Amino acid sequence: MIRPATPDDIPRLIQFIFELAEYERLSHSVMLDADRLREHLFGPRPCIEALIAEADGAAVGFALFFTNYSTFQCLPGLYLEDLFVRPSYRGRGLGRALLLAVAALAVERGCGRMEWAVLDWNEPAIGFYQSLGARPLDDWTKYRLSDEALIQAAALSQH
Repeated sequence: MIRPATPDDIPRLIQFIFELAEYERLSHSVMLDADRLREHLFGPRPCIEALIAEADGAAVGFALFFTNYSTFQCLPGLYLEDLFVRPSYRGRGLGRALLLAVAALAVERGCGRMEWAVLDWNEPAIGFYQSLGARPLDDWTKYRLSDEALIQAAALSQH
């Protein structure tokens, strides 16, 4: 079963995010704050949404996403930030159900596209995405400003 996350799911989401980071070999990057996550999901101005996958009476996975925008299409889109199912529940179609639920929301909301990133070594995920008809955007390179570089870039705007 797939359902929207509720405020009571915050501890589960935090645990899932830590498990996902461990799987992606990025545990060192996690700087979770429960209050901030709660504010971003359920505060007066939510900027993210989450779905929970349940099986055997327990939450076993999640999808976290947010709205973005395509100026070329002149349409909103959804960006899937995280998709995770606990290893012991993989192979049951829960990851597929989560991804398809986000896709259904995108269509329902009139979005022109849904996008996400995958680590280049994650062959199982790549195969899964391609089996659904997703295609890699090999002609685009993703860039990121974060931490001190973001602060320095912001400071340059003051000059």
